[in-house]
Amino acid sequence: MRPLLALLALALAAAPAAAEERVDLELALAVDASFSVDEAEFRLQMDGVAAAFRDPEIQEAIASGPIGAIAVALVVWAEPTIPKDLGPWMRIAGPADAEAFARLVESFPRRVSGGTGVGSGIGAAARWMGRNGYAGTRKVIDVSGDGKETPARDYVVLLPQARAMADSLGITVNGLAILNEEPELDRYYREEVATGFGSFVMTAETMADFPDAMRRKLKREIEHKPEVARALR
Repeated sequence: MRPLLALLALALAAAPAAAEERVDLELALAVDASFSVDEAEFRLQMDGVAAAFRDPEIQEAIASGPIGAIAVALVVWAEPTIPKDLGPWMRIAGPADAEAFARLVESFPRRVSGGTGVGSGIGAAARWMGRNGYAGTRKVIDVSGDGKETPARDYVVLLPQARAMADSLGITVNGLAILNEEPELDRYYREEVATGFGSFVMTAETMADFPDAMRRKLKREIEHKPEVARALR
């Protein structure tokens, strides 16, 4: 498994740098759409992400970087054996760009469901990031979910392999653990999901708390204060 991951990492890193646009951050938002998330809860997540990008504090954080722009995409994941639903990569460098992304997210349909394939979601996000046409100073996968990875029935990328892939590509994985189904899920996210420089895990007690938690998490990720992230992990 390790040699295959190393080959994948080399392949993803081989994209011609001249064709890539520089940004402060490449951010993949990996959102849970598994069976444990009903339709109302899925919409809460989408609306929470959209609201965060409309928040002036988030827009100020985006503008505060040396380049003043980030690239962001939505990755909706569920059953590990089915393809993930990938939104387009979008460059955000001001309020109009942020509003365009917010509109995309709040209207994004739910097209996947099934088991909880956290590892395959991270793997899909890493692969999508590897061919997005951007070169970020930092690369982050933001994983949100309300459950642990379910046993796979077929060969898929599981969490240990997904974390190794992210590490080999220099991608930080942060977690937002929603505790309504499993009250100690944050511990699992810290031990099994989060990885990379400055990685951290935040929590939402219920799905209703997700929008505020996502706003705070995005602010922390975009502002990039690694010494604070390590201290609070």
